[in-house]
Amino acid sequence: MNTENAMQPEDTPELRRLYQGFSEHHLNPLWTQIGDLMPVHPRPKAVAHVWKWSELYPLAQASGDLVPVGRGGERRAIGLANPGLGGAAYISPTLWCAIQYLGPRETAPEHRHAQNAFRFVVEGEGVWTVVNGDPVRMSRGDLLLTPGWCFHGHHNDSDRPMAWIDGLDIPFSYQNDVGFFEFGADRVTDDATPRYSRGERLWCHPGLRPLSQLQDSVASPIGAYRWEFTDAALTQQLLLEDEGQPATVEQGHAAVRYVNPTNGGDVMPTIRAEFHRLRAGTETPARREVGSCVFQVFDGQGAVRLDGARKTLEKGDIFVVPSWVSWSLEAETQFDLFRFSDAPIIERLNFQRSMVDGRE
Repeated sequence: MNTENAMQPEDTPELRRLYQGFSEHHLNPLWTQIGDLMPVHPRPKAVAHVWKWSELYPLAQASGDLVPVGRGGERRAIGLANPGLGGAAYISPTLWCAIQYLGPRETAPEHRHAQNAFRFVVEGEGVWTVVNGDPVRMSRGDLLLTPGWCFHGHHNDSDRPMAWIDGLDIPFSYQNDVGFFEFGADRVTDDATPRYSRGERLWCHPGLRPLSQLQDSVASPIGAYRWEFTDAALTQQLLLEDEGQPATVEQGHAAVRYVNPTNGGDVMPTIRAEFHRLRAGTETPARREVGSCVFQVFDGQGAVRLDGARKTLEKGDIFVVPSWVSWSLEAETQFDLFRFSDAPIIERLNFQRSMVDGRE
């Protein structure tokens, strides 16, 4: 049944005067826009899109030659702008993703902000991020956290540049007017280069919690989730699958969620982080989910289908899946992908809904 115009009144001079009155008093009638405000399913303005690492990295490299790091710009970070969002540097309506580039021996000064942030390293090493005075090594495959309102800066102690991706909840905080920002030291407060941060030394012992830290925290106290442990967890899931144990998400598809060890929840209140590994030849079922997510290919070759459109992928490539857009993965080789999403927001507000292979 076509109900688009069923409830619309006849166009008369009196109705036009009524609408003029609405306009003069900053009012909008629901009956003229209900289809936009309350669609039968999500109709995101953001679009599914793939950014190729082979194109991103040279642009970041060129910015390293031309753009200084220091007060004012603060970071040499290049936001990925979703083509459907009018030029804003948002990868989705709730998430921000950027490639950040730090040259040899450079330091990005300290600051803090209300927005939650993380960094994921697809290649390289030599940079330490200092979070509330705790130097945290950044290496390939590591997930680094900077929860909201923590002072943080970066220093490159090597003779080589390094790039990584930043993920933040900037669009969500901007839309809801919750942002604060404060400058810190012009240099990082501790330029040491320890192999493991103080947070890791305290918290990263499987199944053990320090008695000095029994109060739960809204964000994880772990500064770095190391690749060696992520890789081992995924490897063991697939080995257990080979032994007939129900250890994987689907046949040939291992996955882990990074968690806050104080409460078992997400690493940050607004962002979920996961890592996925597919065996060569694996294809996942098509999914739709409320909320948006972003993937970066860590290693291997494969493809993603976004609303049926197939896009080939290789190391470093980044793609976004807007709300209720169908997606599935295909692995040509072993296929490793990092994923982050706005799921904690969606779930806390009870908007979560999903569909797999057309079934809820």
